[in-house]
Amino acid sequence: MSHLKIGESKVIESRESQDGTMIRRRRVSLDGKHRFTTYERIERPGLMVRKRSGSREAFDRDKLAKAIRNSVGKYFNSDLDVQNIVDSVEELIYEKGKDEIPSSVIGETILDVLSERNEMAYVRFASVFKEFKSLDDLERSIAEQRERMAKRKEKEK
Repeated sequence: MSHLKIGESKVIESRESQDGTMIRRRRVSLDGKHRFTTYERIERPGLMVRKRSGSREAFDRDKLAKAIRNSVGKYFNSDLDVQNIVDSVEELIYEKGKDEIPSSVIGETILDVLSERNEMAYVRFASVFKEFKSLDDLERSIAEQRERMAKRKEKEK
């Protein structure tokens, strides 16, 4: 993949995302030869993730997107669907108002979001995250997902 160096550019159109968390800008190089899109996102305060091993690392949105894409991306139509899941997970994590969060909470949050979006993606992610060792584990997870879906349908009535 070649990298295009644009130099200076000017904005020809700006649009806020539907949820108000990002600005999409259409740009054109000053020589008029190249058009491209940039996205601006609000920079959030630093959040540390405490891993199972006890080590800590900075929360990384791109790492989260890659993990979701690699584990369950095939259950969604586009990378935009995956990005929407990442947006939801990130928002829920930051709503907790903590400076540090266990990786297990991030995993549970991903499961919560997936349970509302795609039942197969939920089960697939759960099988890795919860480290299923048997078919009983898988059946238990499927039963939990069916129970969640039934409760959601009941609320919608």
